[in-house]
Amino acid sequence: MTISSLSGQSTLAALTSRSTTPVQESNSANTAKQTTSFSERLGGALEQVAQAQNKAASSATAYETGQTENLAGVMVDQQVASLGFQMTLNVRNKALSAYRDIMNMPV
Repeated sequence: MTISSLSGQSTLAALTSRSTTPVQESNSANTAKQTTSFSERLGGALEQVAQAQNKAASSATAYETGQTENLAGVMVDQQVASLGFQMTLNVRNKALSAYRDIMNMPV
């Protein structure tokens, strides 16, 4: 089991490495393959959170039915799912707050 998929440091390192790689403007096909939109990244992150929640639910069910005796693994899966959900909720709250600030700006 790896928790690195939800690590902020690995995400920051991935973004830093992407920002330092040169992009060739002459070949538009390569740039289209290398870049992903914000909605794709957001959708991917939501998928990872959903997968973590599903894994936590299945591991809890497996423990409750006696299929596994690994209580520590169940607790870790639940904590990973909880942290992912909390992070998603905080991102949503920040985006909503930014939207409200923009809408309340005087013209």
